[in-house]
Amino acid sequence: MSRRNLSPNELFDAACAGDRAALARVLSLLERGDAVAREVGRLAYKKSGNGYTVGITGAPGAGKSTLTSSLIKHLRQQQLEIAVLAIDPSSPFTGGAILGDRVRMQDHATDPGVFIRSMATRGHLGGLSLSTPEAIRMLDAVGREWILVETVGVGQVEVEIAGKADTTVVVLNPGWGDSVQANKAGLMEIADIFVINKADRKGVEETRRDIEQMLELSDLPHEAWRPPIIATIGNTGEGVPSLWDAVLEHRRAIETTGELKSRRDFRLREELREIVARRLEQRAREICTGEVWDGLQTQVLDKTLDPWSAADEMLRGVGA
Repeated sequence: MSRRNLSPNELFDAACAGDRAALARVLSLLERGDAVAREVGRLAYKKSGNGYTVGITGAPGAGKSTLTSSLIKHLRQQQLEIAVLAIDPSSPFTGGAILGDRVRMQDHATDPGVFIRSMATRGHLGGLSLSTPEAIRMLDAVGREWILVETVGVGQVEVEIAGKADTTVVVLNPGWGDSVQANKAGLMEIADIFVINKADRKGVEETRRDIEQMLELSDLPHEAWRPPIIATIGNTGEGVPSLWDAVLEHRRAIETTGELKSRRDFRLREELREIVARRLEQRAREICTGEVWDGLQTQVLDKTLDPWSAADEMLRGVGA
């Protein structure tokens, strides 16, 4: 039977049994966001909670994909099961993901212990698809121990990935000092680990000092986690073991203090709020049709009714 003809339960069961094609199909359904996606999401929610999510973010050109590829290699040497979500800019023609990240990570494409998926932002200003939390849960549900989420690094995506990852790695390049100073407030709020990638270039120590100064001036509590600064060379893997040690240390720290549970609880509360907002937005589009809507528009255009009063009239029928 074609996977396209399988029920959501059958597809979910096949994905959990290790069928990579079924998993890819399920993730496509989740991106679509319809009633079938919600059914799959319910199944994944019940079975998730064991995977750990690492967000990798930073400015375009920082070498995130090359670094991620080296990190995958390091984790596979330890026989760890990995999934990678590469959050790509949407194609302006199809709305689909641009698959540059898959090209850069193609060395791992045939490894059964690695699953790589590109997801489109679909024009979302923050850079993250709204289906990202569902996709993370699905990858968790099928048994991936570690889920790496690499972002496009534009707009407010750095802040958004912090809300969807357990550990957030901010990737910078040497000589980024001026930008660090200009953006230090935002970076300080999200970074659990700083990485100075392309450390074979000049300016590593200057960038390290800029970050250290930024940390000194921050208002982090004395007992709080202090983000370490790791130098790496993504295309050779140098520094990647130290980066991974820092991720493990951070995980131990937030598990011990209860911060991990707090982060995940916050994530779910924000997701619930977003779902409600999106459903209301969809409902608004549905009611803005028909004769009553057309009549109100005409009154507004004729200036016999102001827009706010027209909106009140339209919403009165739905109790808003």
